[in-house]
Amino acid sequence: MGTLSQHRRLGGRQTGLSFFGVVILGAIVVFCFVVGAKIVPTVVEYQAIRKAADRAAAGTTVAEVRSLFDRSAAVDDISSIKGTDLAVSKEGEKVVVSFAYNKEIELFGPAYLLLKYQGRSR
Repeated sequence: MGTLSQHRRLGGRQTGLSFFGVVILGAIVVFCFVVGAKIVPTVVEYQAIRKAADRAAAGTTVAEVRSLFDRSAAVDDISSIKGTDLAVSKEGEKVVVSFAYNKEIELFGPAYLLLKYQGRSR
């Protein structure tokens, strides 16, 4: 009885989430999980492209750099970019391979998420 009278004195107010709040929170968590599951493969592919660009920078001519990149792309299953999409330049005596590409991820209906990736060899 002591706790009931204390509860009444405090105004009888309860704290916590309502059922509607739990449903909304659950929907937000599921949406974030689905979007995250669609983004992770593009990030993994971006990392593979960076490694392939680093390997391709060992080439001495533009054609050799692009050929090295295409071979690495075939092994690593890279489909977003090809050797012809690379920008090859020299900084001093070092070959630098740069790239940039966009990746669209369909969310729902007409809504898309656009990711812009860019990078260069080290």
